[in-house]
This record gives sequence, structure tokens and C-alpha cells, in this order.
Amino acid sequence: MMTSKATRRIHLLLAAVGGMAASMQTASAIEQVPREQDIIELRLGQRIQVDDGSCPTGQIKEILGATLTASGVTRTRSCVPRFGTKKK
Repeated sequence: MMTSKATRRIHLLLAAVGGMAASMQTASAIEQVPREQDIIELRLGQRIQVDDGSCPTGQIKEILGATLTASGVTRTRSCVPRFGTKKK
């Protein structure tokens, strides 16, 4: 039978691994490419940011896999706020 100290260590280890997995998933949720032509396949609900300079300062173009049609996934394009390091 395990002691409460060993059980506590296992719980802490599992919580740490779960936290790392969750942070890795959210960090890679939005991909960024330099040109829209670089997007080969877009899945339904996937968001890809395109840094091609077509949006106003402080914004970036976002391509969204919006709807599923017989010919594939329909893309929508919009300019969204650019999140990055803040400059003074």
C-alpha cells in the first residue's frame, strides 16, 4: 500500500503533466504563415494567421475554415488584432 506522501507526489506529477499538455495545445492553436498561398489544407474551425501586410497597422489577416461544402471547407478572411509583445 502506498503512503500518503507517495500518493501526493503522484498527484502532483500528473497535475504538472496535464498542465503542460494543456499549455502546449493552446500555444499551437493558431498557426502563422507569411502568404495565403502557403495554406495547403484548412480544416473546419481551424484558424491561420497570414502576415502579408494587407491589414492595417496592429492587425493581422486571419483565415478561418468556416463551413463544410461538397467541394471542401469554405474560407473566410478578416483582419483581427495582432497579439504580441507590447512596445512602449
